[in-house]
Amino acid sequence: MSEQTIVPVKLGDRSYDILIGSGLIDRAGQELANRTQAQRVAIVSDENVAALHLARLTGSLKTSGIDATPIIVAPGEKSKGFATLETVTNAILSARLERGDIVIAFGGGVIGDLAGFAASIARRGMGFVQIPTSLLAQVDSSVGGKTGINTAHGKNLVGAFYQPQLVLADTAVLDTLSPREFRAGYAEVAKYGLIDRPDFFAWLEKNWQGIFDGGPARTQAIATSCQSKADVVARDERETGDRALLNLGHTFGHALETATQYDSARLVHGEGVAIGMVLAHQFSVKMNLASVDDATRVEAHLRQVGLPVSIGDIPGELPSAEKLMDYIAQDKKVARGALTFILTRGVGQSFIAKDVPPSAVLSFLQEKHPK
Repeated sequence: MSEQTIVPVKLGDRSYDILIGSGLIDRAGQELANRTQAQRVAIVSDENVAALHLARLTGSLKTSGIDATPIIVAPGEKSKGFATLETVTNAILSARLERGDIVIAFGGGVIGDLAGFAASIARRGMGFVQIPTSLLAQVDSSVGGKTGINTAHGKNLVGAFYQPQLVLADTAVLDTLSPREFRAGYAEVAKYGLIDRPDFFAWLEKNWQGIFDGGPARTQAIATSCQSKADVVARDERETGDRALLNLGHTFGHALETATQYDSARLVHGEGVAIGMVLAHQFSVKMNLASVDDATRVEAHLRQVGLPVSIGDIPGELPSAEKLMDYIAQDKKVARGALTFILTRGVGQSFIAKDVPPSAVLSFLQEKHPK
């Protein structure tokens, strides 16, 4: 058995473990049998992940006496909506799965959010396990219990906080990702350094190539990211306080995703976050909070790993700065019309800025807009 790292998420009687290591899909049945009472599961996955890995997962579950019903959806952000949610919940009910059974999210962030929300509402709440297959999902979206779908009004505006019972992060699966998807996930790894771990960001600047190549650096980066998120979630599960720091770059990033109508050919979530984190640092400079050197350093590192770093890096036509501002105003981080942003005083010194003047944000977007 290969080495595995366990990161606990401490939430009282709803605490759970994140297992990180190579080959965990092949041990999934054993882990579920040891840690849950499940005899039947639904596996929600997308066509791409299912083609590569589903047979191994169902085989592992079968060996442990667990019966599985696969529910396969189209890949991509467009599956994260009401129509697919209805399809998934109906399939769970059609399979006669009961409240004590488990919904497994087997895929990237879209699948985790969709399957988790379905688990939270089917039979008023079923068991839920995350087996994330993208770097982004392993370090971010599979941990912490945020689930949900997108609407025409913006990303993740309908959903629930619903914690999994277990997260299995198989690092070997990441070798099957496209370079673009891996890079997009890396943006969320860098985020943890930029929030409050400047030493981790400096380590990433030196070791990023090892993370991309696989091996010990990759496992270390995933474990550090999961620990960082687990610490924040344990302090503030429902984002009433400093969990909002995890949204560094996301307010700008979500607006850009909405502007591209979630077209993954143009922009995927991690790329939106990368551009958003650069914009957050540049906006902090504009607000006289951070130095130009810090913003330049962040931009240089993300560019070095191959991520987009400006609005102009997004292919195709984009709506006006005023329209982007409308999307920002719809974001969940808005309270009574006042804008809340995650800004920074430098690398690893992020903070929650409330009452940010919309006029300052608009003039900044006008400066940065390629038009």
